[in-house]
Amino acid sequence: MWIRSTLAYRASFALTLATGFLITFFDFVVIMLMFGQVKGLGGFSFAEVALLYGMTGVSFGLADLLVGPVHRVGRRVRDGSLDVFLLRPASLLAQVAADHFALRRFGRIAQALLVIGWAVFRLDVAWTPVKAVLLPVAVVCGALLFGAVMVAGAAVQFWLQDAAEVTNSFTYGGNTLLQYPPTVFSQELVRGVVYVLPLAFVNWLPALHILGRPVPDGVPDWAVFASPLVAAVCCGAAGLVWRAGTRAYRSTGS
Repeated sequence: MWIRSTLAYRASFALTLATGFLITFFDFVVIMLMFGQVKGLGGFSFAEVALLYGMTGVSFGLADLLVGPVHRVGRRVRDGSLDVFLLRPASLLAQVAADHFALRRFGRIAQALLVIGWAVFRLDVAWTPVKAVLLPVAVVCGALLFGAVMVAGAAVQFWLQDAAEVTNSFTYGGNTLLQYPPTVFSQELVRGVVYVLPLAFVNWLPALHILGRPVPDGVPDWAVFASPLVAAVCCGAAGLVWRAGTRAYRSTGS
């Protein structure tokens, strides 16, 4: 329904899609300007940072496109409008994720895909079948990881009701963090996004293998291939939290 309503005004959709593309492109412009003054960042070249930027951009864009609207759960819990979704014979999570589905978010994905394509063209990487498969797998698993964080954050709102910005600090903030190489951050922060909130599996660890770089201290070598496993665990945990949240929902009584 939301897709049909969006495409009913094609000129408006094209403008909003182009606007979203340009807005996210300015994030990359900041990196371009930075490399206009330096030759490297934490030992990484411009093309290597572009690969990191593109991988996290596509992953976050896919998650935001497919499950981004779940952040509205807190508002619907407060005003009782979530009851309408519960009356329908369909999955609550699917309905909430599809609520106000915004096809214009594809502009972010398209922009990040172009950056990945440019980075792959410029990088001097000895591509192997493993590396060629690892890149798209990491992007898909990264989308699942971001989606799991979004769903878990939305589930917490069944109790807190107004915690959308807390979730955004991990999703939007994590996306910004992962645009830069891990070597510019402290080892404590790197370990935090490996062992606590495993956002490093979105792009940092897989990209290190693709680029032929060593993993950070304290991280096992096999972790560069662990994105599918970590994504599966995080999605399962997010599902359990969501289920607990829906069971705790008691409506507003209105």
